[in-house]
Amino acid sequence: MDRSTVTPVEILHRWQAGDRPKAPDFYHLALWELADDLRSSSRASLTRAFGITSDNVADVVRCKTDLFFSILDELHTFPLKSTIFLETLWNLWLPLAMQLSTAQQSLKRPLIQGILGGQGTGKTTLCQVLRLILGKLGYSTVSLSLDDIYKTYADRQQLQKADPRLIWRGPPGTHDIDLGIAVLDKLRGSQTRNLAAVDNPKSDALKPDIIKNIVEIPRFDKSAYGGAGDRSQPEIISGADIVLFEGWFVGVNPVVDAKLSEFLAGTPFPISTEGDCQFARDMNAKLHDYLPLWNRLDRLMVLYPQDYRISQVWRNQAEREMMAAGKSGMSEAEINRFVEYFWKALHPELFIKSMVEEGDRVDLVIEVLSDRTVGKISRAIDLKLSD
Repeated sequence: MDRSTVTPVEILHRWQAGDRPKAPDFYHLALWELADDLRSSSRASLTRAFGITSDNVADVVRCKTDLFFSILDELHTFPLKSTIFLETLWNLWLPLAMQLSTAQQSLKRPLIQGILGGQGTGKTTLCQVLRLILGKLGYSTVSLSLDDIYKTYADRQQLQKADPRLIWRGPPGTHDIDLGIAVLDKLRGSQTRNLAAVDNPKSDALKPDIIKNIVEIPRFDKSAYGGAGDRSQPEIISGADIVLFEGWFVGVNPVVDAKLSEFLAGTPFPISTEGDCQFARDMNAKLHDYLPLWNRLDRLMVLYPQDYRISQVWRNQAEREMMAAGKSGMSEAEINRFVEYFWKALHPELFIKSMVEEGDRVDLVIEVLSDRTVGKISRAIDLKLSD
């Protein structure tokens, strides 16, 4: 099928300006959905990632169109403002929300979607956008971060005394895994489709079905104790249909010792000393403790930077923007040390790359380009087969 010369973005811009959909629009959009020559193989990967075929493409386009118009008046509230906003909306956010809807329906219980991504890859933005779109599809959605299940400040102080290498929160071992498991199990068992904040969970006015499904979502205040952070008041909700569980190593499995030793033998930056190597080995061992938590995930997607080192640049940009706005921030040297600390713990070139290449537990891989825009969208299995 030949690709139409009319792009989806041109059509979406017209719709955004007030035009109503016409038959040729649907024709051109269907052609574009199935085209396999856009950006080389990336378009074909995208259609496979979202299960788009010649048999269902008309329904897919209609559903995406309906969703687009349902959120048209709220596009200004979306957290991302870029020149390719509409392209990202059409190619990623809308079909991903539809895919999660289908997956949740097949489970017949709340869906736990894991989102793995390093600093600056857009985890928070993705969760915010998906919550907006899924709400239009009638689904109640809650976001939970790996940060939300940190051990308390007091517990982490004791942890640091036992292991002075844990100078920052974040690496494996600094989380309350039992809390995470308990929260996900409670959410998986919730039945209500009416997600709402519960102001007083002990109120006599609450209906029995709401009381049964009340879940305390842990939250973490990063500003507490001078930036060391501590637990804050939990968010109390009455269940959810879809849970977006995100974090910098959500779903990451330990690698076998031989593979880790081979990797470390190459002295990958910033791992340079025997102490660094031992830290990497210890953090890898700690990942075994997280496997019961990862087993609660129904799906896992990876936000995969084109070059993991770009996260250091992104973090520096964010800090400069904060300081320009009059807020406190770290110096470039402090930021580099901070980011490199996490690379020493779980080096992306080994752990994240292994997750994507093996593809056994990963459903979707979303490439993030150096300008933070979305590149190739693929099923992990397709990347594995193309090697």
